[in-house]
Amino acid sequence: MEETLKVTSVLSDPTRFHIYEYISQHRKDVTVQEIADLFHIHPNVARLHLSKLEEIKLIVSETKKTGKGGRPSRFYRLSDEVIQLSFPYRDYQLLSNIAIHTITKLGEEGQTLFNNSAYEYGMTYMRQSYSHLWSTIDTLSHKEKLNMIKEAAATTGLFPIMTLNESKQTAVFEIRNCPFKESAFKQHEAICSMHNSFLKGMFDALFTHLTFEAKDNMALGCETCTYHVSVTN
Repeated sequence: MEETLKVTSVLSDPTRFHIYEYISQHRKDVTVQEIADLFHIHPNVARLHLSKLEEIKLIVSETKKTGKGGRPSRFYRLSDEVIQLSFPYRDYQLLSNIAIHTITKLGEEGQTLFNNSAYEYGMTYMRQSYSHLWSTIDTLSHKEKLNMIKEAAATTGLFPIMTLNESKQTAVFEIRNCPFKESAFKQHEAICSMHNSFLKGMFDALFTHLTFEAKDNMALGCETCTYHVSVTN
């Protein structure tokens, strides 16, 4: 409970919360001066906010040379640790680990069922998220539909970036945060295959003819999970 109160206290400050949100979404090293400039605050105030976030292990820092001479600078980045808040405490990660362990014991058949369920959930998630638009879904452009997927994916904590090539009807869909990373780094084949199926379901809910190809994978050390998408309707 004490740790939970520390986290909620630190994140209760709006500026501090938005600084953490920025670091989470961009997943790159930042300096005190960069944060000060972005949020229009004094560097000392920026340093205080970053220090508070580091105290509760949401971010970490290290001193590195910039290659421009002078003293090394301190850089801050997102921590690999996961902070879970619940009242009363519930260990959903334990439940996840047990379920995944059971699925892997079932072999190929278990993985197939896992993927099929994820695919169905992906389609259902899109339909429920935009139920108010579903009667007019066929009148929307490719760009509008892809933006809907981007918005829906963001609500699941993925921090997605969509690069659209309208003339070729293709898109590059990048995810900067894996909500399943604690499980993925232990059972990445099972988790990543399931997650790909979930995303494929989201796309198939809006497009009838579509190719969906997984490329980069954060569980294998890449900076993002990247998907190439091509639509023909």
